[in-house]
Amino acid sequence: MPILSKYSDQQVENLVDDLLKTLVDHKAPLDLSLMALGNTLSHIINEKVPAKQKQALIDNFTQALKDSVK
Repeated sequence: MPILSKYSDQQVENLVDDLLKTLVDHKAPLDLSLMALGNTLSHIINEKVPAKQKQALIDNFTQALKDSVK
């Protein structure tokens, strides 16, 4: 069953485009890009997700990431 989002595809695409543009503007190589995005994810999770929900969110996110790159 597809996951429904409260965000439109256009909202997601615009944000992703802005993030990618920033990486391109900084001429960030692959390893730096992944490191920066990983640090951003860690920061968001640590600042915004209650401790009791962190592990489930991380598990779901990592599975979604694995599924998206297959």
